Amino acid sequence: MSVRRAHHAVREAGGKVVHENRDVGVATVRSENPQFIRAVMRERALEGAAHNRVIGEAPKTSKKKAAKVEEIVGTRSTVSLAGKPSKDTEPLAGLQWDMKQIHATEDGSYKKEPGDKRVLVGILDTGVDGDHPDVKPNFNRKLSRNFTRDIPTDGNGDELDGPCEFESCVDPNDWDDNDHGTHVASTIASPRNGLGIAGVAPDVSLVNLRVGQDSGYFFLQPTVDGLTYAAKRGIDVVNMSYYVDPWLWNCGNNPADSPEDQLEQRTIIKATQRALDFAHERGVTLVSAAGNDLVDYTKTNTDSGSPGFPSRPGEEPYERTIPPSCVSMPSEGDHVIPVSSTGPSGRKSFYSSFGNGYVAVAAPGGDKVDTPDQRPDDSAGIWAAYPERLAKARGELNADGTPKVPYVIQSCKGDDCAYYQSIQGTSMASPHAVGVAALIVSKYGHRDRRHGGLTLSPRFVERALRGTATAKACPSPRTVEYVWYSQSDGEWEKNTSTQTCEGSKRQNGFFGNGIVDALNAVTR
Repeated sequence: MSVRRAHHAVREAGGKVVHENRDVGVATVRSENPQFIRAVMRERALEGAAHNRVIGEAPKTSKKKAAKVEEIVGTRSTVSLAGKPSKDTEPLAGLQWDMKQIHATEDGSYKKEPGDKRVLVGILDTGVDGDHPDVKPNFNRKLSRNFTRDIPTDGNGDELDGPCEFESCVDPNDWDDNDHGTHVASTIASPRNGLGIAGVAPDVSLVNLRVGQDSGYFFLQPTVDGLTYAAKRGIDVVNMSYYVDPWLWNCGNNPADSPEDQLEQRTIIKATQRALDFAHERGVTLVSAAGNDLVDYTKTNTDSGSPGFPSRPGEEPYERTIPPSCVSMPSEGDHVIPVSSTGPSGRKSFYSSFGNGYVAVAAPGGDKVDTPDQRPDDSAGIWAAYPERLAKARGELNADGTPKVPYVIQSCKGDDCAYYQSIQGTSMASPHAVGVAALIVSKYGHRDRRHGGLTLSPRFVERALRGTATAKACPSPRTVEYVWYSQSDGEWEKNTSTQTCEGSKRQNGFFGNGIVDALNAVTR
């Protein structure tokens, strides 16, 4: 179908193309026609439509604290910073049980292969604080891009991203108003610089490919743009710790959905997959978080949280039955490596989604209730970089700059200080796997004739990542009742979730082919 005919069809439906990605045939269209999607359904030159956003007036109130994409804030911390670390470790290395679990340590993978600056890792997320002292040395500002525009309010007029800090409503390419993307980037590649922590691959390069809003929403067009840009700029591995809003699962013909919503979900599936294919074919290894839904993605589930973003005034989430044929994107897309989460004990994290044939590998993502008394402890989360600007704005620091909450810590080297926070989620597991993938490219990659640097077939990277993972069998018994306690109005409440692991030791629904192993990946 010609581009000219598609543009004509958009105009006939009452729309105007304001942005276009011709690599995969996806465009952002603005329309004041309330029946635009119905009109699109009548146009043969158009394959589908998905709501991206409704832009409202910027409210006069100050920006709210950005929503955590995933986190249970602990109520205590058993972390001890006493004692001097050895000269060849980072000051906070003692907190990094996660790196020990995958042997990304001074006497493990760092000694054999710390990574190569020529390897480019794309962070598809809410942005990256490129000036954080434990990110800046590995941050590639030149290649970094922001594919989003701040959205002050949603379709119901409620505050979303809040007032724009910059006149264009487009944040700089080294900016993170959420914290999620910075934490992910730090886990992958914080350097060994005598400050704070070190990442899985401390010598590779980080590229911010911002596709998420300040508020933590991720829409279709930025995702497509971020993936195609990565493919055309020689990015080796990308981390995708999110799902494309507004549907947690996309169903092409769910009877609970209206024809317009069915079309929107089909469009999200098709457009995202085109972008994933485009990137995979051009040498990008695609890694994604498996989700924090406490369910088996290979079974029938119930979704009561979609659509999670009100694209139209008055739109609210509703309950629908989700068969296994429905897919969450990008994690269930072709060529994507979904990662489940483990806690300090090595168990699958209580919140982590799972499924035999869905999960490829597991990695540390934190589990703050993987504790003897099943109550939250920040030391069981993942510690990584936290923008100082956000810590101040959220009231988490004392006047002298020291943290006043247990889930934030400070590390200083001379007069240079940086902040780190403990959070949990499969969003934290995925970057551990990405770091190992980056080490594989560093170790076995060859010169990229098109872009310079190194490159390696995504198929090889995935085989190496899976093949060198430490196999972990299902628990016995296979059905686990997770128990944890959370506080509400000062009282402890008991929570439970029953989950069943299926499969063999070498491949199962909780751990896939096993827990990723940085040392094995570069020595075996």
